[in-house]
Amino acid sequence: MPRRWIAAAVVPLALVLAPAASADPIVDPLRPTFAAFQGATATPDPITYTRAPRNRFMAPNPRSNIHNDTWMTDAYRRAGPVGRSPEAFSSAMRPALCGSLTFHSRGYIVSVCPSLAAAPQLRVIDPVTLEVLATYDMPNAPDPPGTKAYQNFAGGGYFFLDGRDRVWSATKTSHLFVLKVSPNGRGVTLVRDYDLTRVLEDDERITSALPDFRGRIWFVSKKNGKVGILNPRTRRVRVIRLGEDIQNSFTVDRRGVYIVSSKRMYRFRARRGRPKVQWRRTYSNSGIVKPGQADAGSGTTPTIMRGGYVAITDNTDPMNVVVYRKAVRLRRGQRRVVCAVPVFDQGASATENSLMTNGRSLYVENNYGYQDPFGPNSGAITTPGFARVDVRRRGSGCRKVWTNTTERAPSVVPKLSTATGLIYTYTRDPAADPLGLGLQPWYWTAISARTGATVFKVYAGNGLGFNNNYAGLAIGATGTAYLGVTGGMVALRDR
Repeated sequence: MPRRWIAAAVVPLALVLAPAASADPIVDPLRPTFAAFQGATATPDPITYTRAPRNRFMAPNPRSNIHNDTWMTDAYRRAGPVGRSPEAFSSAMRPALCGSLTFHSRGYIVSVCPSLAAAPQLRVIDPVTLEVLATYDMPNAPDPPGTKAYQNFAGGGYFFLDGRDRVWSATKTSHLFVLKVSPNGRGVTLVRDYDLTRVLEDDERITSALPDFRGRIWFVSKKNGKVGILNPRTRRVRVIRLGEDIQNSFTVDRRGVYIVSSKRMYRFRARRGRPKVQWRRTYSNSGIVKPGQADAGSGTTPTIMRGGYVAITDNTDPMNVVVYRKAVRLRRGQRRVVCAVPVFDQGASATENSLMTNGRSLYVENNYGYQDPFGPNSGAITTPGFARVDVRRRGSGCRKVWTNTTERAPSVVPKLSTATGLIYTYTRDPAADPLGLGLQPWYWTAISARTGATVFKVYAGNGLGFNNNYAGLAIGATGTAYLGVTGGMVALRDR
């Protein structure tokens, strides 16, 4: 989500952000009922940071897209909150869900926020007060039949910010918009419109679009799994059809593009402007849409690791963390799959969020049991679980290092700070509702990446308005954590 600033833009936010009025908080009359803080202030415990390459066609790492960088590491080199006199605050906004958070070069939060009742809306948000500074209404179209509320990420759920503070976002009408955010954050202007309807059918919505290292725009469709390349200068488009749904975003390396469909893991390259498969592998799949998943397949965007690996989760039972070798040609004795490590319990394992990584480590969250927040089972308690899996030295398999069986993170995209050694997530705790009154208290939660132990929890709010429903957590330049929720936005900072 967040990609921050480059050396030339390291300016105190107070110098670049104009004074703004405080936003109205999300209503929470039961706040005094719950303990504001549990655990202890964390002592930073830095760990190795994986430096993903900078794609010059995207904003500097880690502020360009929901997964932070072109390798989709979901990790920050900067520190997040450590629980020092923590302040949890919120902003009530027009109903929508700002799932992907990116950051303007001057610190503003930039997001495309889909809604049940209106068109998706691009929003520019003050990172200090959470006031909405500017909006732009995107084109709207009815969701395809059978689409679950807020469980189809096409049409703006994934987008990227480039180095000129321009948002590149797919629309529900199969266009790709390029929108410029003004230096003062108070204006948004449409500067490009790429019409892709000639290569996409009405219900083939664009899941995600990202540039490769030569500036060509790759895109994928949810239905039928079309993989396309747009030359933004000539507007030429070349497409191939996999015939497999693509629910998640994808990963771009210097010489390859990694895409996971509902059935297989792929590596692509461009050949004469057309996508070409370099290798593919079928992963284990139960064929079941488990509760907590958007479809019957991997719920992860591929994550590139240090050492020449790329990882996903599969959809078997129990779910595996699967690590592949990236290389097109393998050395003698090597196999494509390094390991497939089961995580969590049989009949209770699923994720719809990408893996985090640093060094040879991967971190996975269990979302099993999550339900549509607007449906009859919206208050369902999910199965707990976080786990760490490490690739062994020289790629001789993997091992599970720890499992946290306490914390329940229903659907958030968690983030890792290598500066603090903490995993930041967003949880629910049934122990906070001992009488079974149907309360839904939500917490900012920090977990040690080294040990898997819960370090601290900070109360965020209670009820539907504080449900993040698959939105991604982000850490800003000053160490504040942000998250879109159905009622607006919540944030956590140390005083």
